[in-house]
Amino acid sequence: MDLIIVESPSKAQTISKYLKGQYKVDASKGHIRDLPERTLGVSLKNNFEPKYVTTAAQEAVIKRLSEEAKKADKVYLATDPDREGEAISWHLQTVLGMDEAAPNRIEFNEISPAAVRRALEHPRVINYNLVDAQQARRGLDRLVGYKLSRLLNNKIQSGLSAGRVQSVVLKLVVEREREIAAFKPEEYWTITAEVQDADRKFSSFRASLEKKKGKKFRPANKEQADEVLSAAKTAPFVVGTVKKSVAKSHAPAPFTTSTLQQDASNKFGMSSPETMLVAQHLYEGMDTAEGHIAFVTYIRTDSTRVSAEAQQRALAYIRERYGEEYCPAKPNYYASKKGAQDAHEAIRPIDLNMTPDRAKKLLDKKHANVYRLIYERFVASQMSEARYNSMQVEVLCGEYAYKAAGRSLLFPGFTAVYQETRKEDKEDEEGISSKLLPPVQEGDGLDLVKITPEQKFTKPPQRYTDASLIKLMEEKGIGRPSTFSTIVSVLNKRKYVVKEGKYMVPTAVAYKVTDFLEEFFKDVMDVGFTADMEEKLDDIENGGKDWHAIVGEFYPGFADHLKAAQNAGDEPTDIICSKCGHPMVRKIGKYGKYLACTNYPQCSNIVSEGEAEISEVRCPKCGANMVVKSGKFGKFLACPNYPECKCTLPYVENGEADLVGVCPECGRPTRRMKSKSGKIYYSCSGYPACKFMSWDIPTGKKCPQCGGAIVQTERGAVRCAAKGCNYVEKAAPMPAKKGVKQKKGE
Repeated sequence: MDLIIVESPSKAQTISKYLKGQYKVDASKGHIRDLPERTLGVSLKNNFEPKYVTTAAQEAVIKRLSEEAKKADKVYLATDPDREGEAISWHLQTVLGMDEAAPNRIEFNEISPAAVRRALEHPRVINYNLVDAQQARRGLDRLVGYKLSRLLNNKIQSGLSAGRVQSVVLKLVVEREREIAAFKPEEYWTITAEVQDADRKFSSFRASLEKKKGKKFRPANKEQADEVLSAAKTAPFVVGTVKKSVAKSHAPAPFTTSTLQQDASNKFGMSSPETMLVAQHLYEGMDTAEGHIAFVTYIRTDSTRVSAEAQQRALAYIRERYGEEYCPAKPNYYASKKGAQDAHEAIRPIDLNMTPDRAKKLLDKKHANVYRLIYERFVASQMSEARYNSMQVEVLCGEYAYKAAGRSLLFPGFTAVYQETRKEDKEDEEGISSKLLPPVQEGDGLDLVKITPEQKFTKPPQRYTDASLIKLMEEKGIGRPSTFSTIVSVLNKRKYVVKEGKYMVPTAVAYKVTDFLEEFFKDVMDVGFTADMEEKLDDIENGGKDWHAIVGEFYPGFADHLKAAQNAGDEPTDIICSKCGHPMVRKIGKYGKYLACTNYPQCSNIVSEGEAEISEVRCPKCGANMVVKSGKFGKFLACPNYPECKCTLPYVENGEADLVGVCPECGRPTRRMKSKSGKIYYSCSGYPACKFMSWDIPTGKKCPQCGGAIVQTERGAVRCAAKGCNYVEKAAPMPAKKGVKQKKGE
């Protein structure tokens, strides 16, 4: 039996069901090897070659897949149809020892029986251009993210992260907030006249002030508004030009990853990561009352292309469901944005017979909502234009001109299926009445029914939402569909932004990080530079450039900036390093100033500026007087002979006053300590040589029955602390009963 390997267990289950047990289908659960978590993992000396490692969990998966591959007649790699999926297949091929020249890679844009069987009929070799593009992106992101994250943690505070794209996106959020803070509102007035034909044959309509003496005009203050109102009292209102036409509205393109996230945010208030999680479920397949079903095509795409087969099925469905007039004379085609990876289609439903109403009975609310969006947007994208009778009327009053616009639906076209925005939102935004204006003629006199002035002030630019930020990332060409939601998620996770409703507000640390990176890493933080790097990664995919060369072009300049940032604020001193004799410099870290040897990395000696505070506590390992240092959890005691001696002890403000009890193991005093949860415990002052600790005060004695520690409890009992031992040396006094007066002496 042949073996098919995919990433996701859910995807494996869907494919296995469709192939009816004819193939063994298993999942790698993502990457089976990756760069190490806690080290750089990219060799700076060996042409930036990555150092891949496997975790214990990945080793177990590799063992299982290796055993299955040995038994299989043929192994197919069916990971997702993008760079990441290609890289996972390459890792699998390498680790499982598969023939690199053999056609063992299959791909499909949708998980359907027909698509999977077609893919099995046309296997291919691994596309190493895709693999190299992914390796370049991963290497660049690791070099930038790892180095900058360490720098931020040393210079600003712990728990921070940076990224090649993430930090640029954070900069955009911070810049928008600064625009808002610097914004100064400007006064303006709108004036709306309600007018009616003199004979009262037709209903009144509204017109908004647009021009003065033929030029665009908007009153800037009350005085100018009053002049308009005065003219309205004295000058007659007359119909100027009248324009009638049939307006057309073209159907929107089917969803890309970006536009799906925007629509789900606008219509359902869903966050970007939430939308992508739901969409991933719909793509991989879900358990339903009708069995395990995949609902939509691949959901990470920036292409609006639709296959000819899918387009013909959609037109047949539209023709049958809505009628021939709802099909365009020529099929609709949509141009993808510049730089789009056109390897796979736009997002669409797999089966048009799986209508939103049918899916609603099988899915929960969120999955049903997202599926409805995808389904209706795709069907609408293949439908004919909506047509409107449109009318524009210019109303003259002395030197002022007002404008009225109205339209009525002539033919719904794609709007029979899908509305981009609600009708009332469209009217408010464009100032267009949803009703056609009365049939007035040029030169007709009009009566003024009412005129309404309204003072307004310009508004600052809006803060970003998940949807608007992703839209901006796509417009600027930074990031790719597979990274959009991850970046938004990291900004929230790292507390760089907080949400006010659906809007992102940068936190104080976001400003610090952005300003620091802007000062020392202008290239990395430049939107144009980041977009250009995305194009270079595309060049690797297209086979035009070696990925090592692109990383090699970037890194030397980045390393120079990194060095400058690390040394920022250094002050030369006359202090000589006690270890190697080189001069020391005063540096600034997140915990304050410290001295560092200039002979680094040959000598890594550092001395805290606070090391003048020498404690009376002796190092339990080497006997030296320990010094007081500061760390992220506060003060602690450290051996001055670091790094030869790395002993550390807790710091207590009251010194000997906190020495309570005696260690039964070594006889040293025990120290009263407090846990992270605030609970008191007692630890041997000889730690780490002696690791004894107790929740009660140790007496220094050992239990005669079991050898456990004899302790004194909070209530005064002296007993054995060992679990299961009932030895008691002194019982705790009994509390007085409520309402019973004790005799003197009791």
